Amino acid sequence: MYSKAKIAGHPIHPMLVAYPIAFYTATFVCFIVYGANDDPFWFRVAYTANIAGVVMAALAALPGFIDWATGIPNGTKAKKTGLIHMGFNVFSLAVFAINAFIQQGKWNDQQPDSSAAVWLTGLGMLCTIAAGFYGWTLVQKHHVGVDDAAQ
Repeated sequence: MYSKAKIAGHPIHPMLVAYPIAFYTATFVCFIVYGANDDPFWFRVAYTANIAGVVMAALAALPGFIDWATGIPNGTKAKKTGLIHMGFNVFSLAVFAINAFIQQGKWNDQQPDSSAAVWLTGLGMLCTIAAGFYGWTLVQKHHVGVDDAAQ
């Protein structure tokens, strides 16, 4: 089972997934830091990272969906695992997008309220971690995206 979306023989989806994970993590951490010190700089960093995470997650989702739809045979455990992986990622993307929408008008506030942001990004992080577990299961257990002939 090989990735169908590739650049120079390398699967695109694994190249891109680190970006939304890093941006989502930065969003969560910066909202917590903002909540601890009330410095609006951290709110703005969190909001910016949130937007970047949503954009990069959407970009990473495209080759991931192509790989799932065309690279994994129907009726296999890998196909089901991939669907669960996709579900957690889509839910996480939706949560971070909703959070970005909620926070968008607060950029210039002196002390923007971020309590909902902490809870939403925390939920998004838990879903991202679960998605990562299933993504790694695809690689480790089902060898999706692994070129076994290269060994």
